[in-house]
Amino acid sequence: MVFSLFIGKFTIAPGDLFQLMLFNLIGVETSHPSVYSTVIFEVRLPRILLGMLVGASLSVSGAAFQGIFRNPLVSPYILGLSSGAAFGAALSLAVAPQFPVQLSALFFSLVAVGFAYYIATSRGSTPVISLLLAGVIVSALFDSLLSIVQMAVNERALQSIVYWLMGSLASASWSKIHSSFPLAFIGCVTIFLLRWRLNVLALGDEEARSVGMNPELYKAVFVLAASLAASSVVSVAGIISFVGLVIPHMMRMIFGPDHTYLIPLCITSGAAFMVLVDDIARAGMGFEVPVGVITTLIGAPFFAYLLRSTRSGGWE
Repeated sequence: MVFSLFIGKFTIAPGDLFQLMLFNLIGVETSHPSVYSTVIFEVRLPRILLGMLVGASLSVSGAAFQGIFRNPLVSPYILGLSSGAAFGAALSLAVAPQFPVQLSALFFSLVAVGFAYYIATSRGSTPVISLLLAGVIVSALFDSLLSIVQMAVNERALQSIVYWLMGSLASASWSKIHSSFPLAFIGCVTIFLLRWRLNVLALGDEEARSVGMNPELYKAVFVLAASLAASSVVSVAGIISFVGLVIPHMMRMIFGPDHTYLIPLCITSGAAFMVLVDDIARAGMGFEVPVGVITTLIGAPFFAYLLRSTRSGGWE
């Protein structure tokens, strides 16, 4: 985070940055030009904090879903969350601009997850396989609806939709942080407080019942918490792929599968990873690249490695 404050086309010396941060913290006027404060407190700091929030939320959600499905190849978008958010954002950008993009994307992402969970639930039970298949169905449904919207709009609206789908932190602001933080905080804290129960769920439903735990109840709790965390940040940053897949599995490979340690590690490493990737996206080339493109370039080879190294895509 501190390192990223220095990255950008506008150069600020470490001493000036320290004085700006200190004076702003204690409420003392500074002699530095106002542009210094604008660059730090209105451009870089909101973007860094939003990146940390996005990375932490997606990583924790990915870890929770991987524990529920007992599969390291699962991401937070497995139940159609990204497809629902994309459709909601497209509706707002192209059809109903009077509705905020963030609110529309958040609403339809939660609708998609809820619909998938409803389809998969039968007689009070929600098998993991049914949940997975329901996610595929819902994703296909909302992808089709998104295609219809893209076909019906003009070129300018289509460009806005495509750019949103790439995922970016370029439009980060304090208002986006304030609006997305509450749901992300609720989802992440819920998963953090109940993280040891993911160890039991990862053993399977029968094993969970044998130790007196209600697997259906906790599956619903974790799906809701993970969906809240992921949808809240997707609604402000767009579709950022592979973060929720790569970071949890990487932490599991290094530190082991115990969710008691895995969840807090995903929070910190996910936040750091997203800020680092955003630094590359905004300063690594002569032009800014959407951060979702960079995460895909990093995540796709890693995903291929997982498919090659994991036995039949299983949990072992």
